[in-house]
Amino acid sequence: MIRILLAEDDQAMRTYLARALENAGYDVVAVDRGSEALPYLETEEFDLLLSDIVMPEMDGIELAQRCAEVSPMTKVMFITGFAAVTLRASREAPHAKVLSKPFHLRDIVMEVQRVFGLSAHAQL
Repeated sequence: MIRILLAEDDQAMRTYLARALENAGYDVVAVDRGSEALPYLETEEFDLLLSDIVMPEMDGIELAQRCAEVSPMTKVMFITGFAAVTLRASREAPHAKVLSKPFHLRDIVMEVQRVFGLSAHAQL
């Protein structure tokens, strides 16, 4: 089963994303900040880091850079509501997919499926 580490500081968004991804068949560990996500990356294996970019303490870009150091096989996908931050993410983490808020939950599930080359039959 594909394991996803979700780092999202907005509680409602974190809950919705985790539920949608779990309903699609993924194993999800959800945390509310990058600094909370890092110990998981250091001690467990994840196939995908799905991270908001703008978060307190450690932003998603710094988290992705640390992820590349401690868990280089983990793929990275960003979510953000700030267009200017998208440009920075594209520059500093060029291999990461960036999804801009707002998006439909089906879109995020389909993007995750695309990252892993899975069939695009999203269940929500």
